[in-house]
Amino acid sequence: MDHYEHILEFDKIREDWAAFALTGAAKEKIMEVKPFLSESELRKELAETTQARTMLDKYGNPPLVSLEGVGKLTGAALRGECLGAAELESFAQVLVAVRRFKGYLSRCKALDLSLAYYEENLDAQEELAEEITMQVRGGTVCDNASKLLRGLRGDIMRAEQAMREKAEAVIRSNKDSMSDSFATQRNGHICVPVKKEYKFRISGSVIDKSATGNTIFIEPAAVAKYYEELVMLRLSEEDEVRRILYALTSKVAEISDIMAENVRVMEKLDYIFSKGKLSQEYNGVEPEVNLSGRIVIEDGRHPLMDKKICVPLQFRIGYPVEEYHGQKGAEENIRGIVITGPNTGGKTVAIKTVALACLMAQCGLHVTCGKASLCMRSNYLCDIGDGQSLSENLSTFSAHIVNVLDILKNISPDSLVILDELGSGTDPAEGMGLAVAILEELKKSGALFVVTTHYPEVKQYAKRESVILNARMTFDRESLKPTYRLVIGEAGESCAFYIAARYGMPGRMLERAARAVYGECGQKGGYGKEDQLADIPKEWGNSAAPKLKKQRQPAAKGLLAEKFHRGDSVMIYPDKKLAIVCEPVNDRGVLRVQLTDKKIWINHKRVKLIVSAQELYPADYDFSIIFDTPENRKLRHEMERKYVEGAVLHCEEGLPG
Repeated sequence: MDHYEHILEFDKIREDWAAFALTGAAKEKIMEVKPFLSESELRKELAETTQARTMLDKYGNPPLVSLEGVGKLTGAALRGECLGAAELESFAQVLVAVRRFKGYLSRCKALDLSLAYYEENLDAQEELAEEITMQVRGGTVCDNASKLLRGLRGDIMRAEQAMREKAEAVIRSNKDSMSDSFATQRNGHICVPVKKEYKFRISGSVIDKSATGNTIFIEPAAVAKYYEELVMLRLSEEDEVRRILYALTSKVAEISDIMAENVRVMEKLDYIFSKGKLSQEYNGVEPEVNLSGRIVIEDGRHPLMDKKICVPLQFRIGYPVEEYHGQKGAEENIRGIVITGPNTGGKTVAIKTVALACLMAQCGLHVTCGKASLCMRSNYLCDIGDGQSLSENLSTFSAHIVNVLDILKNISPDSLVILDELGSGTDPAEGMGLAVAILEELKKSGALFVVTTHYPEVKQYAKRESVILNARMTFDRESLKPTYRLVIGEAGESCAFYIAARYGMPGRMLERAARAVYGECGQKGGYGKEDQLADIPKEWGNSAAPKLKKQRQPAAKGLLAEKFHRGDSVMIYPDKKLAIVCEPVNDRGVLRVQLTDKKIWINHKRVKLIVSAQELYPADYDFSIIFDTPENRKLRHEMERKYVEGAVLHCEEGLPG
């Protein structure tokens, strides 16, 4: 997959597109399709998409099937292999699908569309389909497949019935010797269940016995004489079934070329109809295509965005300069658009929508617009990224500049270049200079280009260049939110100054910010050129801030005694180790804490409270669980209940003297 496809999210379009295809060949073609470079081929592809969409809207989805394994079946038949009943049945289903598809296309001829006449390239082989259907059903050869097979199966049924009747007669005449009242089949033989102790009463052959050994399954002699007859009948049946399958297989082999053409046509139609289905899904329209470098999008939207919330895009590029600037006699066309506007205002979505519409159209797909005229391009060159990670500014800028340089190396007059946040990710002054230099190279190349930027100097550059237009994403001053509408021919507003003013930044600060951006000659009281805000105070309002009250310090001893409590979670400095307070601060300003592996005494100045014991433990919590050994805890509990002779509590070393 090309880099630009991922950037423009065409890879996601492919996934949606492939989901509408049924055949593996169509799915594979979808994943490999590239923009058409031949105008005649592209117009043919778009016409087929439109016709497919018309047929889908009028007559619904065509009765296509996956065609999985058809080639393997015809190949096996050609090699002289015998197709099984299930395989033949599957083949017949494909022939039925071909017949139904022919009927669908035949109905579509009423729309006078050339696509419908693919019907004449399909051969349903209805006689063979009917023959297979009559002889094979449910994965087996039917009794009526031949007169001989019907007779053999009738003889088999009669022989089996006679064997069962003989076995039941033996059971009735020897009830006291039987373990059960009905015959059973064991290892292909019809047997009677005889009690172990009576096995010599029944004349016949022992075939099997029960798991316990208490029941012997015997094939009576009266039954056995039918068994050999049954075996011969079944062998004859198998021979006849094999003959029928071979006969049908040979007929499949005879039409292998016809089926290959059927498969080819249906796979092609599957591909074409998948484009129509995608157009239905996206509510797309057929665009006009041109080689003159003109792009017009009316009421466009990104195909992956929710239709209900998407703001329609209006976009034009490639028209004569005089239409925009009134320069009579100017022969050049507008080839560049510089879009400015607030962050999250829709700039990136707008440029992606433009490039994606051109790319989809050049792949023979409908586009999500009310109306569109799109130019064919030899290549699509894109650099789009958020550029907002402060921790990765260096790497972000490096990646962007590498991409941009690669774009400039591969650019041609037939390219479409999309650059997002031009010059971002580095020092603003340097970024501005690089942005202007890059725009100059794009202008010289003769390519179409659409870029976004925040730099005011870039806006001024675009204003000076006749073949470049400024554009902006609009901003609602009342709600202080972007409206996601693109206006071509106007530079973006200084929204940051406006928002700061609306939220109360004094005029003196706004003027200082304006001078820093635009110089001494710019923005005297303007804060963004056309954004004149009346009655902006020069200074902050006089708000009476409350005064701080210094707390009276208690006596040192009392303060230290209340500073830490047993069970507090604390941090030990300078090592920054976590600990738990075992004993609070004593008169010497020292407390005892529990580390992970030991208890230590430490000056309170090296300890900082993290979480108090009141927040960590209930009021009656037994801290001996944490600080005491299991032996001591057990002994303490015993000593609380009764006197324990010779008991010794092992206390840890105290504060060193």
